[in-house]
Amino acid sequence: IRFPEMAAAMVRAGARVLVYPGAFNMTTGPAHWELLARGRANDGQCYVLLASPARSDDEDGPDGKYPKYTAWGHSTVCGPWGDVLVKTDEGEGIVRAELDMAAVERVRTSVPTRNQKRYDLYTPSEII
Repeated sequence: IRFPEMAAAMVRAGARVLVYPGAFNMTTGPAHWELLARGRANDGQCYVLLASPARSDDEDGPDGKYPKYTAWGHSTVCGPWGDVLVKTDEGEGIVRAELDMAAVERVRTSVPTRNQKRYDLYTPSEII
């Protein structure tokens, strides 16, 4: 999700939904998680789904084998207008959202950025 080039290539190839698993930490999570999700949704005029593990307060992983990693959590669904449709907090939860594919086309028609991009100024094949 951090790199817009892959999202742009997938949208250009016809994607209307982008799904990202991630485990941002307690530094990057609050600063970047929702910001990047909304940015990719807005840039691609598509749905963006982020799945994160819930935050764990355990000092070690199962059976004490793994060092502690504190994930930000906050699984999120953003709409094609860049709005947050639903999200969880840091705990365990299920995110459910109805994805209206017609909304993607409405947004892409009302703000036709895909038709306004200047691909002659750079080579899109370099990012695919």
